[in-house]
Amino acid sequence: MGEFDGVWRVKRTGGALPPMIGVSKRIAGSRGETRVGPLVRMPFLVEGLSLHYLPPWWGLVDVLEPDGSGFKGRATWFGRELGRFELRSGADG
Repeated sequence: MGEFDGVWRVKRTGGALPPMIGVSKRIAGSRGETRVGPLVRMPFLVEGLSLHYLPPWWGLVDVLEPDGSGFKGRATWFGRELGRFELRSGADG
């Protein structure tokens, strides 16, 4: 079981990201997905403290750093920051 395993609530904290109502990340081992509402699933691979999205979202990488019981994150696209967010344990869906 990896340090990211589980379900995480996503809270926008800045930048160009849209409001994140109903956004969560589900992670198991080296794979996961970001869920936006009930329909959108964005799969990614966990590589260290980074989440690398798979096509058609190639180029999108979430860069994480530990923050207490959760993580602070930066959403990047081809290395350019799009916005910032927090991950907190325990999203419901």
